[in-house]
Amino acid sequence: MRIFVVNGPNLNLLGHREPEVYGYETLEDIEYFIRTRAEQLSVDVSFFQSNHEGQLIDAVHDHRDYDGLIINPGGLTHTSVALADAIAGVRLPAVEVHLSNVHAREEFRRHSYISPVSWGQIVGFGYHGYLVALDLLHARLREDDET
Repeated sequence: MRIFVVNGPNLNLLGHREPEVYGYETLEDIEYFIRTRAEQLSVDVSFFQSNHEGQLIDAVHDHRDYDGLIINPGGLTHTSVALADAIAGVRLPAVEVHLSNVHAREEFRRHSYISPVSWGQIVGFGYHGYLVALDLLHARLREDDET
């Protein structure tokens, strides 16, 4: 089982950028936590981060042979129809993750172009949201294999 983890713009600044909103963990810390959990589940994970929309789209396309996708699109959540189309196009079960509770923040953050093409959305639990997404995708993919 292979799961691709994608992080969008500005997430390379985690741990430094508004830690009171996004937490004190760096992106490297979060990848370590995910990798550790993935090893427990016998799941292969790959990671990608970019501040550029086209690179994110290309990465999603390039990993369409994976079994699932975890994505924190950052600010592109609210603006990128193209990224949503890429996710829909690869037809992978995807979980959208946000560190902060976007529904309790500014109005513009409450709209997601990614949610309609995702299996689900996890918001507001900090880095734990990635681990929950991994657990849920793992469970879904195992169930799909059994049917």
